[in-house]
Amino acid sequence: MCASSYHRRVTDTVSPRRPRKDAAANRAGLLSAAARTLALDPSASVDAIARAAGLSRRALYGHFDDRDALVRELVASGAQRFNAIATDPGLRLDTEPVPVALARLTGRLWGEASHVQVAAAVALDERHVEDSAAALAPLRRALMNLVRRGQDEGTLRTDVAAPTLARLIEETARTVIVRLDASSPEAHSLVVRAVLSIAGLSWRDAAALIDAHSDVVGAAS
Repeated sequence: MCASSYHRRVTDTVSPRRPRKDAAANRAGLLSAAARTLALDPSASVDAIARAAGLSRRALYGHFDDRDALVRELVASGAQRFNAIATDPGLRLDTEPVPVALARLTGRLWGEASHVQVAAAVALDERHVEDSAAALAPLRRALMNLVRRGQDEGTLRTDVAAPTLARLIEETARTVIVRLDASSPEAHSLVVRAVLSIAGLSWRDAAALIDAHSDVVGAAS
């Protein structure tokens, strides 16, 4: 047998090297561990995240170039969930009265409690504000549209400009979400009432809205 024939036979019988079977699982585990760890401490170190995933620091760097790369992927993953909610036609954000639409949007976001808390904690870290802002652009547009429509209709406060009010609503929701225990039975209602309050509704009007639209907070969990 000539050398070239032997080489062809060996080449034909050797399979291309496949990625390790646990590579995808490890990456998912790192993201999950980062979510849990950053929800408690937005400045958690690479070592803390790796330990939470049951992996070494070296293993983490095998999947992500650095801590920022891991956090950016975590932000992007969470943002996809939030943006999907904001663009869900079933919410009827364009047709419902603005206070009801705002309450419903807030309630649905709270339905993603653990993910919202992670994203909020990360977004509060100044190092990742820009990443969060870019990733959540569809959600922010939906909120801005609601605020402008509500001000035009006179159902939301008009003593501050629309961009400022939208930011106040966002920061109020983020702060309340970060500070609340997601397992609390009152949390779902409280975050909706806090958002409605900063948007300009009195506490009585917010309570009446929730009573009239119980589904807004009816699925709290």
